[in-house]
Amino acid sequence: MSISDTDTDTDTRQRPAAQHAARGGELLSMGDAAGAQACFQQALALDPDNVFALANLAWMGEQEGALEYAVALYLRALAHMPDDTHLLQNLGALLLRMRRMEEAEQILRRVLALEPERSSAWSNLGVLQASLQRETQAERCYRHAMELDPAYANARYNLAYLLLRQGRLAEGWQMLEARPQPSAFGDYFDFPRWQGESLAGKSLLICPEAGMGDMLLLCRYVPLLRDMGAASVSLLCHAPLKALLQTVPGIDEVLAIGEAVAQGGRDYWVALLSIPGLCGTVLETIPSNVPYVHADACAVAAWAARLPPAPLRVGLAWRGNRAFENDGERSLAALDALAPLGAVAGVQFVSLQKGAGEDDTSASLALVGGGAALGDMADTAALIANLDLVISVDTAVAHLAGALGTPCWLLLPHYRPDWRWLAGRSDSPWYCAMRLFHQPAPGGWAPLIAQVAEQLTRWRQKTLRAGSDS
Repeated sequence: MSISDTDTDTDTRQRPAAQHAARGGELLSMGDAAGAQACFQQALALDPDNVFALANLAWMGEQEGALEYAVALYLRALAHMPDDTHLLQNLGALLLRMRRMEEAEQILRRVLALEPERSSAWSNLGVLQASLQRETQAERCYRHAMELDPAYANARYNLAYLLLRQGRLAEGWQMLEARPQPSAFGDYFDFPRWQGESLAGKSLLICPEAGMGDMLLLCRYVPLLRDMGAASVSLLCHAPLKALLQTVPGIDEVLAIGEAVAQGGRDYWVALLSIPGLCGTVLETIPSNVPYVHADACAVAAWAARLPPAPLRVGLAWRGNRAFENDGERSLAALDALAPLGAVAGVQFVSLQKGAGEDDTSASLALVGGGAALGDMADTAALIANLDLVISVDTAVAHLAGALGTPCWLLLPHYRPDWRWLAGRSDSPWYCAMRLFHQPAPGGWAPLIAQVAEQLTRWRQKTLRAGSDS
């Protein structure tokens, strides 16, 4: 059997290409992204059809945010391996991230047609269904994934979001334990993690998870933990929260991330998001001890002196932390999105925005205070204490207003709103003075802001009338 020149040329190209691709895989596993990328590019220069290089460059592009580029590479790889379920699932998850829902669903269902017992594909399909608010179908997908693989943590974690959002807290907290755990604390401390043992006479350190909003939401449990017998309760928190959290009733010590924390000397540590489940919280037993943080009286007076006189003051926060996975949905693009509020006469608007967006301006909405003038969250609390109302997107400022007991109107996205606000409610069992405004459609902030402006006019009239009658 003779070998053609074309076959020989192809083999000559493919072998070095495969070697470059294999080396790229090694470098990627070692954390050398730049070196890996160079190797994969060399592989494709020799063999543009090298699937391993295409797939890895697609994944790397996805991590870097080059999403369209990643899609194109996955499609090139799939042109040579159209039934590869790993490639298909990666592409489906990427399309879901890009909110190309119909394409994502087609791809994910193709994965399941090829490999019906792939638990991760069932979980991903559940995420898609939940994102479209098809919650019954989403739950079926998650539970089927768990039947196929009871140890598959992602399906349990995804189900937790659904259950908690529906107010099915007892099972939701159980599923939430499948979340990525803060293992660094267990590795560092000499004392064990609290798993629900008696706290009588014991000392407990609460350790942070996720953002400042979670700590503001759940530090309310400190008095309950003391009522359960804890001799002392300490908090480890983000530095901007330290001064504020020292006002939580029953707290013994507040430490900031980055400060020296003793490895021993306590009985237990506990991960913040585990506390409600360990306390057996259901909707009817959410601690309602609002307010449970307090502004410093001197700081409140200082802000009062700095603010111009006004009959009514409304604080605004329009953007959250960009690093949050759903920030593109929950945050407003700019302050100008709230411009319709500026048409409401007799209201002084105060900026509560700190960090990203603090320098935003709007010709239709004059702001005072806040912004770069704000210090830590204790300072923000003192400013909020001078306000009649806070209007905020779903960020730590809203949790702060809620924890202070200040009336707050919370603007929520249609796409994947946080589970804490539950489904189909305009109030919150977590914060008695909070009112929820739900975006009517994906990306549709304008109709919601118009509704808020209308409600703000009515609120102003009602509040001023009540003041004149008193």
